[in-house]
Amino acid sequence: GQDTPWAELNKALGAYYFLVFGMIQKEDLVVYPMATETLPEEDWQEMHHQSFEYAFPFIEAPLPPRERETPGSSPVEGFGKDGEELLFKSETGVLSFEQVLLLINTLPLDITFVDENDKVRFFSRPADRYFARSPAIIGRDVGNCHPPESLHVVERIIEAFRKGEKDQADFWLNLKGKFILIRYFALRNARGEYKGVLEVSQDATRIRSLQGEQRLLNWD
Repeated sequence: GQDTPWAELNKALGAYYFLVFGMIQKEDLVVYPMATETLPEEDWQEMHHQSFEYAFPFIEAPLPPRERETPGSSPVEGFGKDGEELLFKSETGVLSFEQVLLLINTLPLDITFVDENDKVRFFSRPADRYFARSPAIIGRDVGNCHPPESLHVVERIIEAFRKGEKDQADFWLNLKGKFILIRYFALRNARGEYKGVLEVSQDATRIRSLQGEQRLLNWD
């Protein structure tokens, strides 16, 4: 006969246990011992720092490294070797390095840039991030930054963009009670040469619910 719901649940829990146990066992017996022997202290410190970009599923989250820093210990970013502030100049304006980051990270968008060589080059840090990322992905092949079940879709998009067949691809999904819009845009220079892909994710939950008009300020 057919299995009861409890029997199905028991099977699922058993399969889950052995998958997780097997992963932890491989880490304890193989990965960690090898890493201890081969990785320098700087790499361990960097992994520790970047691990706070993700949730801690099995332990209570430790104090982030930034909170351990003493006042004034943070490195200064956005300055050249001569001490002058870096500026971004274009025909539409001039921005400091700090202003560029403020603009990008204040936008309610989760942005990732992949160059023409399929390498991840940049991602933004919005207040609300929908997909976990850490600086470790910078320089990686984009194929190593997506789960296997969606990799073929990403590869198809990039190939179509590279050939000039398409310039945009849209997806949307429900994630943790939010309606997330995911858009891919082909980047091309003035000569039409393919220069990469821009992935933009946005929480469109409230946007979908808007009706009528609001032309006056209303903060209530």
